[in-house]
Amino acid sequence: MKILVIEDDPKATTLVVKGLREHGHDVDHVGDGAAGLKKALSGQYDVLIVDRRLPSHDGMLIVRALRATGNDTPVLILSALGSLEDRLYGLRNGGDDYLTKPCSLGELIARVEILGRRRMPPAEETRLKVGDLEMDLLARKVKRAGRSIELHPREFKLLEYLVRNAGNVVTRTMLLENVWEFHFDPQTNVIEVHIARLRQKIDKDFSVPLIHTVRGSGYCLRA
Repeated sequence: MKILVIEDDPKATTLVVKGLREHGHDVDHVGDGAAGLKKALSGQYDVLIVDRRLPSHDGMLIVRALRATGNDTPVLILSALGSLEDRLYGLRNGGDDYLTKPCSLGELIARVEILGRRRMPPAEETRLKVGDLEMDLLARKVKRAGRSIELHPREFKLLEYLVRNAGNVVTRTMLLENVWEFHFDPQTNVIEVHIARLRQKIDKDFSVPLIHTVRGSGYCLRA
């Protein structure tokens, strides 16, 4: 993660920055409130660590200014002000977490990483599996029971849609709109042709079929 530390205490700064970098994070440091606010407003950071008592700008002023602009970067407030009232004030005014100095470096790093994970989008799934069927979406490879199966691009896209909806019935309309990306044409037999080809490759040489026709409704892939 890219982290900005806004802290004017040299000893605390050295400890925090060194610890975060040793855990693989990219860390910038600013010791002044005004400069810290300017950097924080850039929106390039995953997490901010902000002291409350800073030259030129109070740390809470930085947090409130960020939130006023719609900047939702997670903020860990790190302060020697540790009363219950201080902590509640920090959390109620835009802070996402609050740690009192001195604190455990391990706990600080753990809390920072938790804040960063909350903001990160979930990783896109690149491998799909139903029964003994496996799809590698990055390598564009398909295997069943360890045996490689060669698919054309449209067959691969059709199988991916069926696998992502495994256990559910998908209609002809759904397949046309999501695999072929055009609206329903009652005269076309493109789906039936491709399903038949896919069955030849996915099910023909195996005792248990995966692709099932649901009469009057569509198709369902299930183990």
